[in-house]
Amino acid sequence: MSVLVVGSVALDTVETPSGQVTEALGGSATYFSLAASLYTAPIHLVAVVGDDFPSQGLAMLRDRQVDLRGLEISPGKTFRWIGRYGEDLNTAETLATDLNVFAHFDPKVPTEYRHESVVFLANIDPELQLRVLEAVDRPRLSAMDTMNFWIASKRDAVTDVMRSVDLVLLNEAELRQYAGVSNLMAAAQRVLDLGPRAVIVKKGEYGCAVFARDRYFAMPAFPLQRVCDPTGAGDSFAGAFMGSLAGSSFSWDAMRRAVLQGCVVASFTCEAFGVQRVLGLRTQDVERRLQQLLSYTQIQSAREEGLDHAVQNAAKA
Repeated sequence: MSVLVVGSVALDTVETPSGQVTEALGGSATYFSLAASLYTAPIHLVAVVGDDFPSQGLAMLRDRQVDLRGLEISPGKTFRWIGRYGEDLNTAETLATDLNVFAHFDPKVPTEYRHESVVFLANIDPELQLRVLEAVDRPRLSAMDTMNFWIASKRDAVTDVMRSVDLVLLNEAELRQYAGVSNLMAAAQRVLDLGPRAVIVKKGEYGCAVFARDRYFAMPAFPLQRVCDPTGAGDSFAGAFMGSLAGSSFSWDAMRRAVLQGCVVASFTCEAFGVQRVLGLRTQDVERRLQQLLSYTQIQSAREEGLDHAVQNAAKA
């Protein structure tokens, strides 16, 4: 099943303790598309770039079965972001943001995309997200992401998008900011009260938590000895998560499996600058790491772990 994603395609310049990269392929929709393409195809991309966008970037996307008919090439420069990470790789310092042609982005959803069953609204102006939702014909599954800037400047529009989608993806700080409470469960409940089926909370190096009505699921991140560049990890998580769901029944169990896929693919993203690691991924690489993550989080049986006796004593006490 194909997936429609609307978001940014950018050129990123990033510095971390591991080194730096200049004008590498980036953007929320880029990371999402490459990750989602590991699970389903084609990925229908709606975005805008300038006429300076490198042809090899387009070729990389096409090679991963990303449909670029919705990618507008406008006169001018492509969106550029310059950022730096210190020893705390959970937080990026933005040195420059040059929106360029992205400042005037007006998503044009091609007619052939308007009946997609799975739609993801990556981090863009929530008013544009609403216009995209109006342009598509009742998708079976829709999801959105956002950021602190939109929560602060266009809260009402963010709320309208949350009311209109099935799934809301946020990081911890964004969820707390939107809800106005520090307790994560209480904050998630405030979003759930708006109508979405689930809230997926991205927790960086601590993994992911999913809140639904009367249900909860959490998964740690895959442990890495060395993180090169965390840029795009959250978007890669979203791509793997939605790509995995695209081929399923959208059940609770399917959502939990999709979280595992998202955590694993996000971990690969962090191992190299930009999209380098995700571009080289194969499904067997993901499956191997998925089994490792499961082995870290599952207890085979209480008897094997020597816990049955302790449990029995606790029950008698």
